[in-house]
Amino acid sequence: MNAPLNLFRQPLFPQIITGRYVRRLNRFVIECDLGGHVMRAHLPNPGRLWELLIPGRVVTLVKNPVLPERATPLTAVAVVREGVTVLLHTQKSNDVVHFLLEERQIPGLETAEILKREFTLGGSRFDFLLKEGNEKILLEVKSCTLFGASLAMFPDAVTARGRRHLLELAAHTRNGYRCGVIFVIHSSHPGFFLPDYHTDYAFSQTFQEKKDLLFYRALRISWQNDLRLDRGIQEASIPWPLLARECRDQGSYLLLLTIPAGITISVGSLGRIHFPTGYYLYAGSAKRNLAKRLDRHLRKRKNFHWHIDYLRDRASSCLALPFRTQDDLEHVLAAALGKIADWTIPKFGASDCSCPSHLFGTAANPLYRPDFLELLQYFRMDRLTLPHHP
Repeated sequence: MNAPLNLFRQPLFPQIITGRYVRRLNRFVIECDLGGHVMRAHLPNPGRLWELLIPGRVVTLVKNPVLPERATPLTAVAVVREGVTVLLHTQKSNDVVHFLLEERQIPGLETAEILKREFTLGGSRFDFLLKEGNEKILLEVKSCTLFGASLAMFPDAVTARGRRHLLELAAHTRNGYRCGVIFVIHSSHPGFFLPDYHTDYAFSQTFQEKKDLLFYRALRISWQNDLRLDRGIQEASIPWPLLARECRDQGSYLLLLTIPAGITISVGSLGRIHFPTGYYLYAGSAKRNLAKRLDRHLRKRKNFHWHIDYLRDRASSCLALPFRTQDDLEHVLAAALGKIADWTIPKFGASDCSCPSHLFGTAANPLYRPDFLELLQYFRMDRLTLPHHP
């Protein structure tokens, strides 16, 4: 096993260049502007990364070897968000954990020795096999790039693979292994960590259900501009009571619909309404069975019941953005959307409340707008009352 780089003294990548993020072509390819020349770069991260990949942000890149199988000349390895360098290369988080294990920097694993990386057991591969005394430890590593002012969350997209890892690790505890997961948070700011129950309810339920069988460590790290690791690794706390309170199948939601060409349609009791070309955000809520409600909204074939059903039928795409919570956020969400929207459809979805509307339009995709992403971050993370900062 090769010794890891001393990441406190050496950069993760020997030679880096910088560009400006332009757009994402697919899950694994982005375009970057390098001094007026737009080039494609491989993105080694399947996450949504909405909060990170905003046009104009500085992206750290490395040159790829010139090989026939290489479709892109560059790889995007980091992005700068509000002065914080965030590592994008998910596989390199394993190198970070390897180094920190060797440096005895991981709480609870200070005396553990690495026996093997990428250890296969029972048809599954785990990131590390460790040994501590006579005990063998299976360890998985997850890269966390989603964070707000005080809270980091994982994952930022549904991860069936991540949930399977939790289930498999829990099963191996019956075979005498000690098993756990390290979440590498690529920012030193968040003092707390939670699974993202808004985005992946199933993963978050499993995370909570297996907490007595598995150990979790959420490590806060920070990177210098040249991708050297800062000293002072800290652990983020998991506020379990908050997770138990909020991780339920209820709450509020936004629907993001695309209307590629202006249309005029009849909307129940509201009559005929013109919808200009653009993107539409609809605020709703479900006091129970939130997942089932969202599944219904995403389907086109159904009996029309709510105002939004008429518009959903004509939209070219529909994305559901849930906010799982016991708090009633529907009307506060609508009010917040009204402040950033380009136009409003009066009374839409608001026949049983005093809100001016629950449907708002924007000319540009709101997922590329910092003000909308700040709204998402606030209602999903920053509004939560957390314990005293550790």
